[in-house]
Amino acid sequence: MTTPQETLAGIGEAPFTELRVARKTALARDIWGFELRHPHGEALLPFTAGAHLTVQVPGGARRNYSLCSAPADTHAYQIAIKRDATGRGGSIALADAVREGDLLAVSAPRNNFALHERAPSYLFIAGGIGITPIMSMVRHLLTSGRGQFQLIYCTRDADHTAFADVLRAPELVGRVRIHHDRGDAAQAFDFWPVFESPGKVHVYCCGPRGLMDTVADMSGHWPSGAIHFESFGVDATAFSTNTAFTVRLQRSGTTVPVRADQTLLEALRAGGHAVASSCESGTCGSCRTGLLAGEAEHRDMVLTEDERASQIMVCVSRAHSAELVLDL
Repeated sequence: MTTPQETLAGIGEAPFTELRVARKTALARDIWGFELRHPHGEALLPFTAGAHLTVQVPGGARRNYSLCSAPADTHAYQIAIKRDATGRGGSIALADAVREGDLLAVSAPRNNFALHERAPSYLFIAGGIGITPIMSMVRHLLTSGRGQFQLIYCTRDADHTAFADVLRAPELVGRVRIHHDRGDAAQAFDFWPVFESPGKVHVYCCGPRGLMDTVADMSGHWPSGAIHFESFGVDATAFSTNTAFTVRLQRSGTTVPVRADQTLLEALRAGGHAVASSCESGTCGSCRTGLLAGEAEHRDMVLTEDERASQIMVCVSRAHSAELVLDL
């Protein structure tokens, strides 16, 4: 009998097991919720609020998805995904190909976005599907009774607002503010009044890059330890400081420019250079590439300090120097 502790596949040290899709639910336009249970009804590995799973989707790709269920419930994991027609295919595979009763290979939970349990209060800021880890945090605080919190949830409109019914629950009245921008930047939420005067609150933000950039910019004068971002291992405060650089491929002798708004992996692919990848979030190690020269800006969660001198994860890491030389 397979148990959650048995390894079916591995990403780093994370064990995998097969879980059954007990329920698939439409949560909002193009957003689907999945309830995953052990096929034999056994308890699942515990997790903490803010944790995520790596899921092997149909076709073999591996993607990270935040848990949105209450950590106290170890009978099921709940995740939610947004079907992104312009994405890398993981969300499409889950939304279109997975049915109730199917088995999915799922990693043990990992948490790079954990709540500061001693914080006196919390401010949660979510954009779109970024509500998923925040929902786990909200449910945890409601269950445990620890700390006060407020939630600002930014979405396009009511049709694109996941968990709207849950967020209207009586116990959340006065704690949740949902803002619709109608897809118009001029109607974006004004965060300056929120961040103008630093407080003792801990801020947790998850959502599109633009939202996290805004929060990072607005909170620059706050204590750094009070602002937390979920970007699966990549510090969102670094997004706004991305700069262009070049990579030279030692074996082929070619040079590839990397724009500030693209990843190193994207630039390599655009140049016709095939590089293995899976999670594309710096957590699995599939895109590990030899680093021969140059100063890398490592943003992954895999390499040790010793390994960083000679290797780089091209899906998330960048360059401090003008050029990197790769063993490609």
